[in-house]
Amino acid sequence: MSKLIRNTILGAAAFTLAATPALAHEHGDEDKPVEMTKGEKKLAKLLEGRVAGEPVSCINTFPTADRMQVIDKTAIVFGHGNTIYINYTRHPDTIDDGDILVIKRTDGSRLCRLDNVTTIDRGSHLFSGVIFLDDFIPFTREEEASGG
Repeated sequence: MSKLIRNTILGAAAFTLAATPALAHEHGDEDKPVEMTKGEKKLAKLLEGRVAGEPVSCINTFPTADRMQVIDKTAIVFGHGNTIYINYTRHPDTIDDGDILVIKRTDGSRLCRLDNVTTIDRGSHLFSGVIFLDDFIPFTREEEASGG
């Protein structure tokens, strides 16, 4: 499955999670509802009333640089207002809102999926990991996405 299709499906799934209760079949137990994690609930609230657009490999960091939010074990959110960009990363379970992101950009004022992102523990200031970015999925308010 191509990354574009996978990311579009992930974006649509996140929107669906915001709109409907999460029910899934886990380990063959068809009657057991799966609770959304705290991070998934927070992201679903941010995405309420928004629709996913085509994923992009880079975003301009101005004016989004001062509007970055790390959602623990879920995603990194860039921007605010009309359009926000979600990066689920390749391993969202490694995202820790207690870490500081250190980003080494390859394209000046743009943040791209191939940029080097490491993390530092907020308390000890020691290296704590690496984050591998994926495509950025834009989410726009529904009325603006439909041209109204």
